[in-house]
Amino acid sequence: MTAEGLLPGFRLARLELYNWGTFDARVWSLRTDGRNALVTGDIGSGKSTIVDALTTLLLPANRISYNKAAGAESKERSLRSYVLGHYKSEQDETTGTTRPVALRDATKFSVILGVFTNEGYAATVTLAQVFWMKNGDTGGQPDRYYVTADSDLSVSGDFGDFGGDMNGLRKRLKARDGVRLHDAFPEYGRDFRRHLGIESEQALELFHQTVSMKAVGNLTDFVRAHMLEPFNAAKATADIVAHFEHLTSAHEAVQRAHAQLAALTPLLKDCDVYDAVAAEIADLTAQREALRFYFADRKAALLEKQLQILHSERTRLTLNRRQLEERLEDLRARETDLNVRRAGHGGNRLAEIEIRIADREKIRATLRREYSPRHVPDKIYQVESIPFTLTGKKMEVPVRKILMGVTPEKAANRDAVANPQALDYFIEYSRTQADYSLTG
Repeated sequence: MTAEGLLPGFRLARLELYNWGTFDARVWSLRTDGRNALVTGDIGSGKSTIVDALTTLLLPANRISYNKAAGAESKERSLRSYVLGHYKSEQDETTGTTRPVALRDATKFSVILGVFTNEGYAATVTLAQVFWMKNGDTGGQPDRYYVTADSDLSVSGDFGDFGGDMNGLRKRLKARDGVRLHDAFPEYGRDFRRHLGIESEQALELFHQTVSMKAVGNLTDFVRAHMLEPFNAAKATADIVAHFEHLTSAHEAVQRAHAQLAALTPLLKDCDVYDAVAAEIADLTAQREALRFYFADRKAALLEKQLQILHSERTRLTLNRRQLEERLEDLRARETDLNVRRAGHGGNRLAEIEIRIADREKIRATLRREYSPRHVPDKIYQVESIPFTLTGKKMEVPVRKILMGVTPEKAANRDAVANPQALDYFIEYSRTQADYSLTG
């Protein structure tokens, strides 16, 4: 008992048997509640059957010797005899041979179930195995599968009422939370050892060696035979010698490695120097390759600056040329004016005509340059004023009618003209002109 009054570790709390050996037709239960238990009874009462059930639950089939607790021969009982429930032998009077008599036929199934509890951790683990005769063959070996669960299962509550369909029972168990099914003992053994805290298979081996022991004759022999692993001194010595040789070889290999490292150290330094020089060469090469891009960028910047200077100079020269052209025109106009003045008193009229001609040519040139040759008129006349309406609009239509021969009274209403005297020039020109015919 622990200090808190709880039993330490996982302990067998309940063992249930259904159709196992002579425990037939119903669920037989052995409740120990985690404490030591003494199983007593007459010969043939089923003590070894219970021990064999617990052994089957914890050990693989190839390690089990059934009915060993009763001191029987190893072939007297088998897994098949427990599943079918062999309980006696009968002799055939005709042949003289004996055959076992079974409590059950091949349509029945068997269950071994053990519940283990750990009071200190309030944990429960259930182990179970289900057996049946495949295809109803009583001559073959039973099929089985293994069950582990993290809860308290029971034969009557979890392994019954499935209609005899073993696959149906299997599916029902797999659907339960915390229940795991295994088809082979190795994975089943690893699973329950992990959950029960059994760290090594050696503990189960000791259980196998002692569970069915009848008596202990010599304690020393018992410890040697059942609790100690067999020891082969010759093999152990050979292993030590081989291990020593391996250590010697390893030591020699380490010494050779040290010597090789010592020989390679100068070479490694040279390699480091070589790597440094190679890195410097690569860096300088990269810089040299980048020079053309640098100089191209510098050249582009200088050319851009030069283009800006040339553009500024061009703008300045263009402005200067325009100023010179304007000055030249002023000088030519002044020249013309001086020539007119130089003509004397009698040449004013001629000079005036030349000036008008020059003005008209200038007008023609301006129209041709700023518009098109089609806009240049055949003749240009100078008038003192242009007629306007009272609202300040040029009277182009009335003037056109007068020039086409319409009488002035019909062409324009003088009361609607702001400057009616301006119409007189056009009326007189229409009456006296000889530039074109009005009869058409």
